[in-house]
Amino acid sequence: MNFPSELKYTKDHEWVKIDGDVATVGITDFAQRELGDIVYVDVNTIGETVSKEAVFGTVEAVKTVSDLFMPLTGEVLEVNKDIDSAPESVNNDPYGKGWMIKLKMTNASEVAELLSADAYKALIGA
Repeated sequence: MNFPSELKYTKDHEWVKIDGDVATVGITDFAQRELGDIVYVDVNTIGETVSKEAVFGTVEAVKTVSDLFMPLTGEVLEVNKDIDSAPESVNNDPYGKGWMIKLKMTNASEVAELLSADAYKALIGA
């Protein structure tokens, strides 16, 4: 499994890429493997400010539906429209084409609470 060291991670299996006050969010390689073939991603929180650990959407796989949890408090600026027509990109490229949302952070101090790649690997036993 792949866990890029430049990203941050959550205990709920989201990854976060920080660029100034904007964070790009997706689900980890581990999460997409656990879910199996992803068939639909539903995020309807665009333009809303969502609190850390609140649900910002769902991901539907062949065998289950799973909530997506906000890694940081912020306003959802953008949803990856490409995953509407190609949800399999979450399986094929979870850290690239399979990203889910971009958010504007409203509390940058929360970044310190995210996990490093090594800490995330320890959490999942990888």
